[in-house]
Amino acid sequence: MAAKENPRPGGRSARVQASVHQAVRELLAGMERADVTIPLIAAKAGVTPSTIYRRWGDLQELLADVAVERLRPDMQPIDSGSGRGDLEAWAEQFAEEMSSGVGREIIRDVLSAQDNANACKCCAFTREQMELLSERATARGESFPPVDAVMDQVVAPIIYRILFGDVPTAERVRSLVAGVMTKDENVTPPPPASERKSA
Repeated sequence: MAAKENPRPGGRSARVQASVHQAVRELLAGMERADVTIPLIAAKAGVTPSTIYRRWGDLQELLADVAVERLRPDMQPIDSGSGRGDLEAWAEQFAEEMSSGVGREIIRDVLSAQDNANACKCCAFTREQMELLSERATARGESFPPVDAVMDQVVAPIIYRILFGDVPTAERVRSLVAGVMTKDENVTPPPPASERKSA
């Protein structure tokens, strides 16, 4: 199950979440993951174990919740001056961060939760970034691939390689970007409605 509460910003629940998340991050930084337990987290966060069980259900759900917050973008994508340049810069950074030891741990924690609620949140974060790149390109008068195409043809292959193959190289990432951008450039837009012949 996903986190059971929606913390009110600045409220007690939000403060508990922040304290527990911080405790998890500090424990993971100083000890083996297998040695981290809910009682240890509770003691470090200054809450009772029952508080954690009531809110998150079990340790894996808590780790997944923390992982999602670590995946939340803390800055806007680099603005290189072109849609293709923006996507290349974003994809190369994404591949580098997610293929690191920390990145792999985060992916593992998110995917090992009992449901896909946290995975869906991570997907939403990425879509928001792609939508921003698309909006930038449109404002410049450039074409940009549909967000779903970028997710399927750039993001998905990167994650698959990280999980099941070798670390994707910068060259491979640029090739993925070039592929989706080229397909977009080759799509012929439909004629205006005024020029279409009635059936």
